[in-house]
Amino acid sequence: MVQSVLGSLVLGYRPLWNAARKLAGVQLYVHGQGAAMVDAPHLLRTIQELWSAGSPPLLLSPRSQPLLMDLLAHAPRGAPWIEVPGDWMALPAVRERAGQAHARGLRLVWSGALDHLPDTETARLFDNSLLHLSSGDAVRALQAGAAAQRSPLITGQMYDNVASRALLAHCLDQGGALAVAGWPMEDVLHALRHQPQQPAHEVVQRLLKAIDEDQSIDRFEQILGEDPLLAYRFMTYTNSAALGLRTGVDSLRRGLVMMGYGSLGRWLAEQLPHASTEPDLRPIRTAMVLRARLTEQLLESGAGKDLRREVYLSGLFSQLDELLREPLGTILRRLPLSERVYNAAVLRTGPYAPSLELACALEGDDAGAIRQLCETHELEIEYVNRSLLRVLSEVAVDRPAAAH
Repeated sequence: MVQSVLGSLVLGYRPLWNAARKLAGVQLYVHGQGAAMVDAPHLLRTIQELWSAGSPPLLLSPRSQPLLMDLLAHAPRGAPWIEVPGDWMALPAVRERAGQAHARGLRLVWSGALDHLPDTETARLFDNSLLHLSSGDAVRALQAGAAAQRSPLITGQMYDNVASRALLAHCLDQGGALAVAGWPMEDVLHALRHQPQQPAHEVVQRLLKAIDEDQSIDRFEQILGEDPLLAYRFMTYTNSAALGLRTGVDSLRRGLVMMGYGSLGRWLAEQLPHASTEPDLRPIRTAMVLRARLTEQLLESGAGKDLRREVYLSGLFSQLDELLREPLGTILRRLPLSERVYNAAVLRTGPYAPSLELACALEGDDAGAIRQLCETHELEIEYVNRSLLRVLSEVAVDRPAAAH
């Protein structure tokens, strides 16, 4: 049996967000495993097999020069974007390979500091850039924005290290950035701390529409699980004295069955006037849902649907403390959840903890941490990588409307 390329590397990811505060693509970190050579053509074929027309655009970020060289040599036209660190372009071999790849029609992304841009001849090899903002860059950009002066940012590029909500707004709304990598969750939530957190207006509306169209309970459950706050509020309500159910509701599915379409529609109609339309919360909510999907996907393949629903809630509710600004243990104790969900989300123990811990680790670029978790929990790296790619390939992405 031929070993899969996914067993010889470590992957991680970071979302790319556009001005609409929707997913524009995904940065996929690619680390080699020790001294083993990664088969770049095999990796590209594996991604192509999993990706569809609806999957998000990918920015491949190889973390070793040999892997970058291999990707530049073998990636065909139409392959994902490939990041080339600006420092590595000083090496003649990398520069030559980048030139050949560009001539072949490959889309390359230069990465480096905003204050160390490439020369004109180098820049022409790249379709875009991922620019790292220093604290000085941030100050100058915000000062320019406040004084209505020209921003030091370059329109149409991607930006990294956007650490505050104010800088975020300048990049995406004033600076014309194509995307920002990652999202300053803590600063955004701090800026909005005086507003009571509410479920997303768009999700509540989508669920009401699904009820009007008499869609399946599976669809209701799916939509309800796309907003951690709405899911939590729903479970709180279904377990309240107001509904008067005799037994505790420990899952979204059970709550939907017990509540009925009419009661659900009335409850949602009550949520709608207070629902949030704050766009800066959308990436936070999307990232939480992405963590939940990955946590569920990482559970062993033989697990039943009820267990998968529990694991999904472990991931979905794992950051409710950030939204509600109180201890997670206090929040989850209000619901009659399985002890397994509480243990995983709060204590990081029990049978669901490995999936959740890995889902969290995959949200970054620390290959050592991912590798250590796989060893500790006896999970095959190939299985983890395939699970990640499968989840990322199914994420809805914001695509510009076609011109008429």
